[in-house]
Amino acid sequence: MTARLLQHWSLEQANRNPDSIALVFREAKLTYGELEESSNKLARLLRAAGCKRGDRVCFMIPKSPAAIIAMLAILKADCIYVPIDPEAPALRTAKILKSCESRCILASGRVAGLLDELFLDENLRSSTLIGSLGEDCMEGQRFRAHFSYRDTSGYSDEPLDCRNTESDPAHIMFTSGSTGVPKGVVITHSNVIHFVNWAVRYFGIGPSDRISGHPPLHFDLSTFDIFGTFKAGAQLHPVPPELSFLPNTVADFIRRHELTQWFSVPSLLQYMARFQVVKMNDFPALRRLLWCGEVFATPSLIHWMKRLPHVQFTNLYGPTEGTIASSYYTLPACPKEERSSIPIGSPCDGEALFVLDENLNQVPPGQTAELFIAGTGLSPGYWKDEERTHAAFPFSQDAGGCPQRLYRTGDLGTIGEDGLIYFIGRTDSQIKSRGYRIELGEIEATMNRLEDVDQSAVVAIPGEHFEGQSICCAYSLRPGSLLNPRALRSELARYLPAYMLPAQWMELEQFPRNGNGKIDRKRVKELFVNKPDTAKTAAAAS
Repeated sequence: MTARLLQHWSLEQANRNPDSIALVFREAKLTYGELEESSNKLARLLRAAGCKRGDRVCFMIPKSPAAIIAMLAILKADCIYVPIDPEAPALRTAKILKSCESRCILASGRVAGLLDELFLDENLRSSTLIGSLGEDCMEGQRFRAHFSYRDTSGYSDEPLDCRNTESDPAHIMFTSGSTGVPKGVVITHSNVIHFVNWAVRYFGIGPSDRISGHPPLHFDLSTFDIFGTFKAGAQLHPVPPELSFLPNTVADFIRRHELTQWFSVPSLLQYMARFQVVKMNDFPALRRLLWCGEVFATPSLIHWMKRLPHVQFTNLYGPTEGTIASSYYTLPACPKEERSSIPIGSPCDGEALFVLDENLNQVPPGQTAELFIAGTGLSPGYWKDEERTHAAFPFSQDAGGCPQRLYRTGDLGTIGEDGLIYFIGRTDSQIKSRGYRIELGEIEATMNRLEDVDQSAVVAIPGEHFEGQSICCAYSLRPGSLLNPRALRSELARYLPAYMLPAQWMELEQFPRNGNGKIDRKRVKELFVNKPDTAKTAAAAS
């Protein structure tokens, strides 16, 4: 059967192999048959509660079988699912709920306090239903749930007739907005289906695979883990949140579950390399390791590739607006030089990447300009925000003179001599200091390729006198390294001009991270602004 909607993959597997394991979480195992029956019942309950086609249904559920069931049920009810971070502050969550005009919230886990705070808002309380999918989420809650998971027992587990089409939204992912209001990226069924079909085919994912589920469910990388698994009839192994950033426990999780595919942001992989938790020829079942969302520092990548010669390593690139990933690069061999740049590669099937100037004209190879994306993965735009959508998704003419819709990534890239695309940094990471225009991403990329550097983040804070902005570098070193800022600055000076060298340095045992596991650069900047006494100045380092 050809999937028309995302939920059709799990239905197909349930019809074909109902007793095959779909999901393994802690001690729980769920078959495709059980997943189908549970989600069908919940979908019917949602419809009975008044949820209609196109309604937004939020789920505020920690990573668990209940979350996956909720996701499928919302789709089967012809609604749009909106994943909410259960750990997010109430003020931010309230902005998301109001923006998407949520019809219902499905909740589980210890979120009673958050729900109580949210539902002090009378407008929200009068317009939004609460569905409890766990025994513990309503403990001590002031406001009662309108229905609970127990109520599904009165509903049929037969498949539902769905009216949605592949061009209808499947979910809305809310990401940070520059105005302080989260922006909702609308992703359709066909957006996800195009990418998953390509990825399952390219990577050769099949029923024997055991797929990791490391990213949180409000991060778009999790979409591939879940629906790639269901498309292939494989097993999904979500990583419990409390284990997600502990190097030893993550390594043990991969071994114990005999995972065949790992997908995460590279920050965790670099952290694991730093603590050397990966042994030679470790993870014998692992077939492929994928990363996306950040640059994987080449020294740490080499560390992994030397220890796992049997594993295929692939760099995926793409913003949320491009649906999971838009380009890929599978390394043919372990890089020989720690200063080697790893390309973001070539477009995935149905996608196109361009390096364009401000007039949307292509620049010659070797020249740096902004990266734009076109193709089947492009989001329709931002939820109820035509102005922002218009600004981020311009039109240009393709080679045949026809209008072509683009997405302005805000990333800088260049086409290398090998014809592949390389990520350079962010357009908003360009600063002016001492009269020079400087790309912070270039400094950071050079830092991360130094032999003793485990990880770094380069930010800018207001400078004094003529400087304009002062360049600051937070870093961590590999175990055993005794390098100080003076030595790091000297090493960096071999590759960068003096005006690009950081003025302030700070060694961190652990980098602050956001909810997606990426380095929280806003917090790094605050460390330099608020704790200048801990930052070593250029004078001390020179």
